[in-house]
Amino acid sequence: MKHFLTTLLMMGALAAGMSAAVLPARALVEIDVNKGNVEPLPIAITDFLSADALGAEIAGIVAADLKRSGLFAPIDKGAFIEKISNPDAAPRFEDWKVINAQALVTGRVSEEADGRLRAEFRLWDTFAGQQLTGEQFFSSKANSRRVAHIIADAIYERLTGEKGYFDTRVVFIDESGSKNQRRKRLAIMDQDGAGVRYLSDGKAIALTPRFSPTRQEITYMSYESGEPRVYLLQIETGQRELVGNFPGMTFAPRFSPDGQKVIMSLLREDGNSNIFSMDLRSRTTTRLTNSNAIDTSPSYSPDGSKVVFTSDRGGRAQIYVMGADGSGQTRISFGDGVYSTPVWSPRGDLIAFTKQSGGQFSIGVMKTDGSGERILSTGFQQEGPTWAPNGRVLMFFKEEAGSGGPRLHSIDLTGRNEQPIPTANFASDPAWSPLLE
Repeated sequence: MKHFLTTLLMMGALAAGMSAAVLPARALVEIDVNKGNVEPLPIAITDFLSADALGAEIAGIVAADLKRSGLFAPIDKGAFIEKISNPDAAPRFEDWKVINAQALVTGRVSEEADGRLRAEFRLWDTFAGQQLTGEQFFSSKANSRRVAHIIADAIYERLTGEKGYFDTRVVFIDESGSKNQRRKRLAIMDQDGAGVRYLSDGKAIALTPRFSPTRQEITYMSYESGEPRVYLLQIETGQRELVGNFPGMTFAPRFSPDGQKVIMSLLREDGNSNIFSMDLRSRTTTRLTNSNAIDTSPSYSPDGSKVVFTSDRGGRAQIYVMGADGSGQTRISFGDGVYSTPVWSPRGDLIAFTKQSGGQFSIGVMKTDGSGERILSTGFQQEGPTWAPNGRVLMFFKEEAGSGGPRLHSIDLTGRNEQPIPTANFASDPAWSPLLE
């Protein structure tokens, strides 16, 4: 969906007697992941003017996205003093300063002559009395939710100085039925839980879906043939193919950053598993580990030069890092407990993991050399972290004692903003997409 900075909005600012220059790219919200108590920014998001309820709906999605990030505190609309009747005109800044709205969002939704949706917004710094940015978007009405997510991303980036993550999707395992006869289907949804679509019929168990970083494609594991096998699936067409027919079981697949390889574990008859990579063009495989242990859950660094994985070669599962060619295998975790499902941050600075210790499961992060381990969430059973594309938020699945099944949750790197992701059924194994094009 093409979007662009519109001259129309800038002309509106000039008509209001304001400077057309956008403020310098400074961040009103300072993100310090080690601080642990980032104060959310009070922001007022008015209903977008429209001939129907769509304007209010889009504004509501924008507000929900920003609130869920933990960095923004949308102000209750009942506190608003000014009623915005013309989003092209400058607001009465004093009315917004009185209610401590440090930022203000106004907008309009209309229908073009050709039936397309036109959505435009302005972001204002109320205390500086200036417009920060303004954009307009054209799309079909069917894409109105996505337009709202893109607007939320633009606001997030302008106010924090970092890329947003709202215009993304999550592939996961939808779980229904009794625990003894659980039906596990591949499913995909928006990052906020809306727009669920099923990608498999549930006749065969599907597990560990992972997004390609370069295409609308996922890799996943299925028991369709009776043995676990790794498949590729084109999301839009439904076309799929088997990734090799190896002896033994294949599992824990994940793409390389350039999308040209899949890395995975192969379990042999002796009970040991090792890590292999496959070039998707030539279909040649390369063995990366060769230990008398269980090596599994590989994940590439964002530049593709290294791989993090778990191995019990030291007696219990710990986290190791090696070169992408298998060289220099080095243990980096030394804490109590058992580590699993490590995954490299898109920013390259952290590794997320699951840790089991003292009868509890935890989601945590550590630096890429193993130092600075921090636990973000602990509970009865939780695992499988996946990174938002901006590297600031994790999604994982957790099962509360007595709940009957797992649910998806997100948490930011401060560890203070954990939130459930609504799904119709139980859900597990989430994987976050890159930002959509």
